[in-house]
Amino acid sequence: MIFGLLTSDETQAIVLSLWVASAAVIASLPLGVLLGWLLARRQFVGKTIVETLINLPLVLPPVVTGYLLLVLFGQRGPLGPLLERFNLAFVFNWKGAALASAVMAFPLMVRSIRLAIASVDPKLEQAARSLGARPLDVLWSVTLPLAKNGLIAGCILAFARSLGEFGATIMIAGSIPGETRTIPLEIYSLLESPGGDVQGLRLVIVSVVIAFAAMAASEWLERRGKGT
Repeated sequence: MIFGLLTSDETQAIVLSLWVASAAVIASLPLGVLLGWLLARRQFVGKTIVETLINLPLVLPPVVTGYLLLVLFGQRGPLGPLLERFNLAFVFNWKGAALASAVMAFPLMVRSIRLAIASVDPKLEQAARSLGARPLDVLWSVTLPLAKNGLIAGCILAFARSLGEFGATIMIAGSIPGETRTIPLEIYSLLESPGGDVQGLRLVIVSVVIAFAAMAASEWLERRGKGT
């Protein structure tokens, strides 16, 4: 037991969940910023299709998303041979759990980043460009600093969503103790075993506390970014 409250298995599930969620957010952030900026500042052919693809994980059953990831990233999938060359494997390990979490949380991240960038006055960016700043410099030195609250809020939302991911994770990563068994999978495993209700309840409480704190922090940052 740890502090008389959590067992070693429960603590392991929490630590693994935090690790997987952090990896998911860090890996998806660069693409999230790029797409958020494109959707907020550019009009291009196929924009509606891009928006639909980004938001698709929100409406697809998570198990379907996990199955598609398994097909794409499995050894026999179209990306399998390429991944083998780089000695990468996403099936039945923590990297698969991080991939599933990143995909499921990505729409929330992009939405927050897009709204934050859209709230930045374009005249400030135009002024920077008129002084000779290149587009990448404007993004890095003007747009992102002014949109930082929304960007952080998007990361927090994605982090919280990643902690709660279940369906896609179990499809591509399975439920391997110490490797892929995150908090939701540990709760499911406990509730399936005799007398596991009490242990499952402890993890449920931990999940609720983390989710509540994440949502409160996200709301506060978004309000602060809007100046309200």
